[in-house]
Amino acid sequence: MKLRFLFILSLLVCLSCEKPSGGGGSTAPPPPPPVNNSFSNPLLPSGPDPWVVQKGTSYFYTHTLGNRIAIWKTEKMSELKNVPVQTIWSAPSTGPNSKNIWAPELHFINSKWYTYYTGGATSDLSTQRSFVLENDSEDPRIGTWVDKGKIFDPAADFFAIDGTVTTLNGKNYFIWSGHASATDGAQRLYIARMANPWTLETARSLISSPQYAWEMVGAPPPVNEGPEILVNSAGKVFLVYSASGCWTDDYALGIMTLTPGADPLLAASWTKTPTPVFTKNPGGSAYGPGHNSFFKSADGKEDWILYHANPAAGQGCGDARSPRMQPFTWNADGTPAFGQPLPLTTGIKKPSGE
Repeated sequence: MKLRFLFILSLLVCLSCEKPSGGGGSTAPPPPPPVNNSFSNPLLPSGPDPWVVQKGTSYFYTHTLGNRIAIWKTEKMSELKNVPVQTIWSAPSTGPNSKNIWAPELHFINSKWYTYYTGGATSDLSTQRSFVLENDSEDPRIGTWVDKGKIFDPAADFFAIDGTVTTLNGKNYFIWSGHASATDGAQRLYIARMANPWTLETARSLISSPQYAWEMVGAPPPVNEGPEILVNSAGKVFLVYSASGCWTDDYALGIMTLTPGADPLLAASWTKTPTPVFTKNPGGSAYGPGHNSFFKSADGKEDWILYHANPAAGQGCGDARSPRMQPFTWNADGTPAFGQPLPLTTGIKKPSGE
């Protein structure tokens, strides 16, 4: 009995030494929630012709909206869907730029912002031309956008879409997709040197025409459009473009290489790769991938491609096209290795530095 009494007494003493669950006692902090270091495509439910440009720590994003131009601003491209959107310009009710507002691009040139876009006078797509807006504000979402008019070659004022600006050999160039004449339906790539951000200094030069079967799916017309410049770490210059009709599932990316030091206005300075470099992935719900742009991760260590694609077959050139992004690497010869479009909802590691 004595032993039993001593056991119970010692047990009570031990229990009285335990710290209470609340009040004056301290408890170990709960483990931190797991870090979500991945995202999945699409970045937005809809977004044809996506474009992004980085300035400082911010990314400015835009895409085709049809009747206006709007900008998203974010420091984390993987979280684009969480930021507000700001309309910066709306199409007038009439005029040469009142219809079919397509493929806007933002460029920061000579300490000012410029937006290059495509617009038309009527629903007749033959009226599509390239136009320029200017803004001297530090933030392109605010300030006043001034209409600088049409940017074109007066001797060849034909269908012109998907204009982009690049600096080569210290000079600015405008590159776009257009027709050879008023009666020619094929979309070809042209380049001209710029006198200023809204005026061409030289006549246009033809640098690419559809020539391979994979560039002519859906023809007529055969299509080369959406030109974008990509430069590797060694300074090698590539022109990545979209080919075949956007109304097909086989819209894809092709690539051209500029001979180092050569004049970009000469067609002979560019070499086209005979096979596409980025094509559909039906198993990953990626049809008609294309009309891309490029950006660096927040810490500058990774290269990323931003593009649109349809989630199902047969959806064509409409708003089902959604913006998607994924990292890419480089081949031993310095050319980009884009791989294939990653499947929707697949976890992708966020850009480094986010």
